[in-house]
Amino acid sequence: MKPRGGIPPRERGGGQLPPSAKLVYKVLKYNTALTQQELAEETMLPKRTVRFALTRLKEAGLVEGRISIRDARQSVYSLTEDGKQVHAAPIEN
Repeated sequence: MKPRGGIPPRERGGGQLPPSAKLVYKVLKYNTALTQQELAEETMLPKRTVRFALTRLKEAGLVEGRISIRDARQSVYSLTEDGKQVHAAPIEN
């Protein structure tokens, strides 16, 4: 199945990405890197839901987290190279 709208329809392993993961993916697509708190504010989703979405996206290999330089207690999330490839894939109807 080909990506529609730049969002992967299925993660690796065949599972369906939940809507929250698709929203978090879209937000990261337009922002270089965000913390979980910033993602919660941007998406207006609860922190717990953002955490779940990030876990699913990391399992799919689309998002990576690294320690924040500003605050070592936080992680900063961004798209992986695979995540950027999905972003760059042409949209087919």
